[in-house]
Amino acid sequence: MTLLVLFGTLLSLGQASFGQGATGSLELTARISPTGAHPEPVRQFTFYILTKSYADIWKEVAAQYPLQAREDFINDLKISPELKAWMKQHSIIDLTAPEVDKLITPDDVMNVPEFFAGYERSNSGGVTNGLPTPKYKEADAEANPTKYFKLKQEYMSATKKFVEAHPATISGMETELGGVNPKYKWDKAVQEQKQKVAQLAPELAQTKYMAAKGDTDLEGHMAVRGLPAGNYWVSTLGLDAAAGDRRLIWDVPVTVQSGAPTQLVLSNLNGSNLNGQNYNSMHP
Repeated sequence: MTLLVLFGTLLSLGQASFGQGATGSLELTARISPTGAHPEPVRQFTFYILTKSYADIWKEVAAQYPLQAREDFINDLKISPELKAWMKQHSIIDLTAPEVDKLITPDDVMNVPEFFAGYERSNSGGVTNGLPTPKYKEADAEANPTKYFKLKQEYMSATKKFVEAHPATISGMETELGGVNPKYKWDKAVQEQKQKVAQLAPELAQTKYMAAKGDTDLEGHMAVRGLPAGNYWVSTLGLDAAAGDRRLIWDVPVTVQSGAPTQLVLSNLNGSNLNGQNYNSMHP
C-alpha cells in the first residue's frame, strides 16, 4: 500500500514537471499586399519572438532617456522673461507657425520685447500708414537721458494707441520672429532623443526580451521549435518589409500552445504601414 502511494505521488510530480516545462512551436507566414496587386511573400526577412511587445520596449527605453520637459526647455532659452511666460501660457514652441499672430494681442506687442521688435519690422518702411515713428536717438540715452526717455515714452504711448486702434496690423508679424524662434533647437532635441531610443531599443529587445528569432524562406514561411508555451510578440524591431507601395512593420501578440504548432499569418491586416514615415516618426 505504501509503495503504491509513493509511486502515485512520484507519477503526479513527474506529470506536473512535464506540464510546467512543456514546449510548443510557432509557424508563421508573412505576406504583403501592394495596392491593386496580389499578396507577395516576405522573403528572407528576420522576425524576432519577444516576451514583451516592441512598442512597450520602446517606451521603456524612452523613459530611461526622457526628452527635456517643454517648460524646462523654454526656461533655458536666451529670450526675454516676458516671451518665456507667453510661450508657456500658450504652449507654443514654433513662433513662426501660421495662426500664431492671432494669439498675439496689442498688450503682448507692447509688453514682450521680441514682439514689439517684430511688429516694428513688419510694419516699417511705409507698409502701414499712420504708424508712429520714433523721434528719440539712442545716442541721447547717455548724452541727454531726460530728453531720450521723454521722447521714447511718447513713442511707446503713441504706438500702443495705434496697435489698439488697428489690431489687424499684428497680422503677419510672426514672419519677423525667426531670429528668436526656438523650433529648430526643439526639433533637434526631439530628433536626438528619438535616435537614441531607436539605437537602444533593438539592443534591449534582443538582450533582455528575445526568446528566439528566425528568417523566412522564399515563400515567406518561418518556423521556431522548442518555445516554452506562453505569450509572445512577433516583431520586426521597427524594421520594415516592403512590397510595391507598402512598407510594413509588425509587433503582433501570439500565444504559443504546447503540442501542435501555433499558426500565425502576418499581413497588411495586423501590420503597420509606415507610408513614407520611419518608425521614429510614429512615436511622439
